[in-house]
Amino acid sequence: MLCSALLRRLPPSSAATAVQAIHPPMASTAPREDDLLMEEEEHRPPLNRALLHRSATNNTSQVAMVGSNPCPIESLDYEIIENDLFDQNWRSRGKADQVRYVVLKWTFCFAIGIITGIVGFVINLAVENVAGLKHTAVSALMDSSSYWAAFWLFAGTNLALLLFASSITAFVSPAAGGSGIPEVKAYLNGVDAPSIFSLRTLAVKIIGNIAAVSSSLHIGKAGPMVHTGACIAAIFGQGGSRKYGLTWRWLRYFKNDRDRRDLVTIGAGAGVTAAFRAPVGGVLFALESLSSWWRSALIWRSFFTTAVVAVVLRLFIELCASGKCGLFGNGGLIMYDVSTKFDDLMTYHLKDIPIVVLIGVIGAILGALYNFLMMKVLRVYSVINERGNAHKLLLAAAVSILTSCCVFGLPWLAPCRPCPTAGPPSSSPNGTCHSLNRFRRFHCPAGHYNDLASLFLNINDDAIRNLYSTGTNDVYHPISMLAFFVASYALGVLSYGVVAPSGLFVPIILTGATYGRLVAMLLGKTSGLDHGLVAILGSASFLGGTLRMTVSVCVIILELTNNLLLLPLVMLVLLVSKTVADSFNSSVYDLILGLKGLPHLDGHAEPYMRQLTVGDVVGGPLRWFNGVEKVGNVVHVLRTTGHHAFPVIDEPPLSQAPVLYGLVLRAHLLVLLKKREFLPSPERCPKDYMAGRFEAQDFDKRGSGKQDAIDDVEVSPEEMEMFVDLHPFTNASPYTVVETMSLAKALVLFREVGLRHLLVVPKSCDRSPVVGILTRHDFMPEHILGLHPVLQGSRWKRLRWQKGALAKQFRSLLDWVASSG
Repeated sequence: MLCSALLRRLPPSSAATAVQAIHPPMASTAPREDDLLMEEEEHRPPLNRALLHRSATNNTSQVAMVGSNPCPIESLDYEIIENDLFDQNWRSRGKADQVRYVVLKWTFCFAIGIITGIVGFVINLAVENVAGLKHTAVSALMDSSSYWAAFWLFAGTNLALLLFASSITAFVSPAAGGSGIPEVKAYLNGVDAPSIFSLRTLAVKIIGNIAAVSSSLHIGKAGPMVHTGACIAAIFGQGGSRKYGLTWRWLRYFKNDRDRRDLVTIGAGAGVTAAFRAPVGGVLFALESLSSWWRSALIWRSFFTTAVVAVVLRLFIELCASGKCGLFGNGGLIMYDVSTKFDDLMTYHLKDIPIVVLIGVIGAILGALYNFLMMKVLRVYSVINERGNAHKLLLAAAVSILTSCCVFGLPWLAPCRPCPTAGPPSSSPNGTCHSLNRFRRFHCPAGHYNDLASLFLNINDDAIRNLYSTGTNDVYHPISMLAFFVASYALGVLSYGVVAPSGLFVPIILTGATYGRLVAMLLGKTSGLDHGLVAILGSASFLGGTLRMTVSVCVIILELTNNLLLLPLVMLVLLVSKTVADSFNSSVYDLILGLKGLPHLDGHAEPYMRQLTVGDVVGGPLRWFNGVEKVGNVVHVLRTTGHHAFPVIDEPPLSQAPVLYGLVLRAHLLVLLKKREFLPSPERCPKDYMAGRFEAQDFDKRGSGKQDAIDDVEVSPEEMEMFVDLHPFTNASPYTVVETMSLAKALVLFREVGLRHLLVVPKSCDRSPVVGILTRHDFMPEHILGLHPVLQGSRWKRLRWQKGALAKQFRSLLDWVASSG
């Protein structure tokens, strides 16, 4: 579940670096405006520097919602450390080590593709069979006129499945709640949290997703599959495990955040491929929606992995073609092939372009409203879930009962329709309709079907296939389409906030397809477009209005439908829907990121950042160490602060004047204290001092969410009086900026390089060699505007249709016409 109103956008604990003190949580923060379209008051004059006074101390917290629980979060460090120890380690690596590293990367990609493909197939197979058995049993009771028994079986099974999924999520791994895409996106932006990619989270994600999707809840399995693929990749990137005896040297090549980031990106793309069997779409989804850093080599490896996933899925589909997979069919793996039949119905003309544009505009408005309503609902759910696990389960039970009543009750309002007469025989001996669609008789007599039941009493994949089918313009009644659209829209908003693993992608596709069918029915003979084609365009417009993705969604839809003829129309409707929807709010994933409090760094700088220098946001007191420091001082600073990096400054007699030597990490200091290689006097150790005492692997980055603590270190009183030489372990070439650099320019450097700490040095030489340290925390709008509230009005604003805006524009138009006349 998501965070409460008190847990808004919050920075990571890495923000509490050597330049900031630890503060209590914020009482309130201003909501943030995201992606820019226009700047309010474009010609605003520069602010007087005298106005940039600081307000009261800016209070921050280092907690965000991960899955369904609040967790402490950290920043990842992608900077390459250069010191004597690591330089020696690189020089010792030979040609064989380099070849082994490259081969290992490709081997991991192949293994990630194989495992993700198998997991994706297992999830689809399980959902198809569990939900199929439930629907078969319900249909049998309905055929025998045991209507109440059918309802209690349907509702009871749904309730049991959802409570099971919610229970294991709440009690075993809260990090597995939700879709997981916001957490993956935050991780790839540089934010880490405990258990986000653990083996326990992976197991709960798989099992919980199967149970939740099978419970007829209006959720999908695509989002959880992205998180599942990322978990599989992250486990490969742990670099082995001492607990399980996996300590081979060649596994340790990946004990760093850079390689783990690449593997998680590859795994996320593989998850999309496993959900939609769309390898190219999976690569583009990871590039467009998730990743903050992308390299050409990563594209090649990601494409290789998604291709492996596609091959694995194809192999399993062929194995199941013999009927050995139970109720599993083509619907289990989403593939809406609309090109093999009715090709003449997939044509369109120039006169249809205005209709396509209209579909995009309406889809954008519906998508923006969908995002708005979901945020309101999630805030209410968060208040309920904060009360404990019992309330989480009660909320899940209430949503399940409401969904069952809606899904089972609404088909009673739909009229019975005779089976279509075209094609094969209209009905089977037991009265079931033969057609491209999986029709449900529900309470209808033999030879008839219930169109609403055919959509409600199916898994979402089969319902989408029914709506995408061409040549079925007369299969659904307009009132049934309207009822299903309203129910699908409302249930999609209400279902996502439960604690169980749940996705948004498939419900949005289904709701959009229903909207497209409804538009086609309203247009009637005005348009010659087939209703199945308009349903596909409706899905594209609704996806663009909610997710705000264009290229990846376009390719995914083309791979789903297996029809390139749709390319121009899908491109047009996506461009229109995204452009219009951006005028109202941000994408649903960005909104959830902000609601969870995950400190995601955007790719653009706010206007007020150009009016500030880095010296305007760094704070104190500054904690730093001498090049040769007393052990007692190191222990005291580590125990009294939560900082994760400290400047190392050489002073006389080690240097003629105070000079910045570099930056030492907290994790490396803890390793030094545990090793107890101390010096009796404050002197620099000789060059060969490290030989036999330290190895580079001693300082390897631990797995995601894991870290050492100062409380685990025991130092005797005698050792407290000794000294430690920090020079061999200090990053001697950290990134630095001058204190007069604009904050906007520093943000570009910080984000593009993927830094965790950015040292600020003085402009003049007669001051301390370090002014402070910039972290992710310092670039968060809440922190900056908390220090300088006068800049609140100088932010990027969306071009929004606010109350009275249309009337104001209309009056301006009338005045212009009158003046020109």
